[in-house]
Amino acid sequence: MKTLRLRPSKERSLVRRHPWIFDSAIAKGGGDAGETVRVESSEGQFLAWAFYSPASKISARVWSFDETQRIDAAFFRAKIEESVRARARFDIQSDARRLVHGESDGLPGLIVDQYGLGADGVLVAQFLSTGAERWKPVLADALLAATGLTRLYERSDTNARTLEGLPPLAGWLRGDGPVERQLQEHGWRLSLDIATGHKTGFYLDQRDSRHKFAEHARRLGFQRVLNCFCYTGGFTVAALAGGAAHVTSIDSSGPALERAAANVALNGFAADRATFMDADVNASLRGFLDAGRRFDAIVLDPPKFAPTAAHADRAARAYKDINRLGLKLLEPGGVLFTYSCSGGISADLFHKIVASAGADAGVDGYITERLGGAPDHPMTLEFPEGEYLKGLIVQKKGGAQAVEYAATLPTC
Repeated sequence: MKTLRLRPSKERSLVRRHPWIFDSAIAKGGGDAGETVRVESSEGQFLAWAFYSPASKISARVWSFDETQRIDAAFFRAKIEESVRARARFDIQSDARRLVHGESDGLPGLIVDQYGLGADGVLVAQFLSTGAERWKPVLADALLAATGLTRLYERSDTNARTLEGLPPLAGWLRGDGPVERQLQEHGWRLSLDIATGHKTGFYLDQRDSRHKFAEHARRLGFQRVLNCFCYTGGFTVAALAGGAAHVTSIDSSGPALERAAANVALNGFAADRATFMDADVNASLRGFLDAGRRFDAIVLDPPKFAPTAAHADRAARAYKDINRLGLKLLEPGGVLFTYSCSGGISADLFHKIVASAGADAGVDGYITERLGGAPDHPMTLEFPEGEYLKGLIVQKKGGAQAVEYAATLPTC
């Protein structure tokens, strides 16, 4: 068994059971890509079993902190079964769900989503680390055995693979079949393509936020809604399902907008209740301001502006700009659902960015709720970095609607 020996005092995060070991913490040792290594303190004390990633700044990720644990096929079968059982205890109002969420489920670099709960269901997996790649056949078999399904599509085509020194891969890993799917969540249906859609085909992490947006539309009677970075229209459908009179949706992807329009039709909503714009969001927001347009509710769900903390400063400016414009475009009493999916932007920093945007816009508002990913995308006590998605619901001060909305907020 190969060994990694850490520098003095670099074992502290592992003692707290954090699963990452950065290259700067290693005094000596190594291994092949994905190989299991023994991790020791500078004094030779056992700390963990981890897999080695020679091309990554995160040189090793932990499989287990138990010295007696064997890292073998049985270990991975047990991990997969535990992760699948956990989802049965979560409140998931959908026939699509995340089954494995990387480090949060003790399987660093493995992401698995399930689309469809019956025999027609399919798994879509991303093997994003050298460890997950090395154990891919074992993990694939364990996933199918734990779910009773027969088909698994691989979507290991993200930048995370490049950082691990791995080539992008995509295609059927087990079985085959159509890549066009439909999922049902809450009271609506959404179509997707597991081969070309973002992530594993869809943004399942925003499931509960979409439901919350529909509830706001129903309670507050939204007339004019703006959905920015709308992708395939999840929030658009949610708003219409909540009774919104009209939704304007903006994205820079023509194919995504076509699917968004199809999703509106799929749920039986009249086409004239939705407008789709193939355009730049920032330019569109400025154009709306110049034209004097205002909205009762706005969704800002941009792509990842800051993949790491090193990009945080530049990303903060981008987040601030769209939130400043969004807050200006809200009617008094209007509601902003704003998000960051950037791992390099903490929840605290995101709050400060939105607050600064409000100050620049000359707008104050109530932060009525903090938002995160759906429960099948968990953050654990030992791995807070799992909180990549964070959001705020901001209700702009002023207007009769604000008084009505404030009356619905909980009191102590």
